[in-house]
Amino acid sequence: MVPAEIPNIEAMLQLWMLGMIRPGAAFLAAPVFGATGVPVQLRLVIALAVGVPAVASSGMTLPADGIVSWAGLLTILGEVVIGLGIGFVLQMGLAAALLAGETISNAMGLGFASMVDPLGGASSSAIGQFLSMLATAIFLAADGHLLLIGVIVDSYQALPPGNAFPSFGAIEGLLRFGSLMFVAGLSIALPVGFVLILVQIIMGVIGRSAPALNLFAVGIPATLLAGIILLGIATPVMAEAIARFLSDALDAARLFAQG
Repeated sequence: MVPAEIPNIEAMLQLWMLGMIRPGAAFLAAPVFGATGVPVQLRLVIALAVGVPAVASSGMTLPADGIVSWAGLLTILGEVVIGLGIGFVLQMGLAAALLAGETISNAMGLGFASMVDPLGGASSSAIGQFLSMLATAIFLAADGHLLLIGVIVDSYQALPPGNAFPSFGAIEGLLRFGSLMFVAGLSIALPVGFVLILVQIIMGVIGRSAPALNLFAVGIPATLLAGIILLGIATPVMAEAIARFLSDALDAARLFAQG
């Protein structure tokens, strides 16, 4: 005889699957969790550990026709949109540091010196890698990964599954914060980039006053030396700017999760 509890196993597994979608989508787009070096199995286990208790506390119920229906499809789509939005906002915090590194590298003449990004898997400049790793270290030191999990769990109260589509105001805030990423990247690179521009101007004046001087033999080493010295001096200032923008990214993710 089949026990009466067995027919509920399918519904329980469907609830678990729905509970994994929002954290899984957030971890896919978020920094650190979405790195190529993080195994997919580990990501799924963390998504299950975060999503199942959050779904249980939200009192979610399955659609009347199950998840293989239009109502179930809309529920899954809403979960994916919310998760990707939360993770994408935090990813823009680290992208600002990478943008600042690319700007400094081009000003120093190191745009050709590229290496593979361990987080994204793509190639980026050496200075961009340095600032990206600095931003990752700041994110982990400030318990940003735990705050991200807290934002995901709190989002189930403001946007319960089945009614998880963000409002137009939340989408507008997300787009507005994305435009601030470029401003933040240039602000982070400003202490070093501005001085390097002055060095380039000085090299141009020297080249006009002494046309016989080989600027490639003098200008490139001078720019590299000035850039390295300025990076050593301005790294604490840039770290503070990165930390502020990461804090703003967490606040923007929290506002987006509130709908």
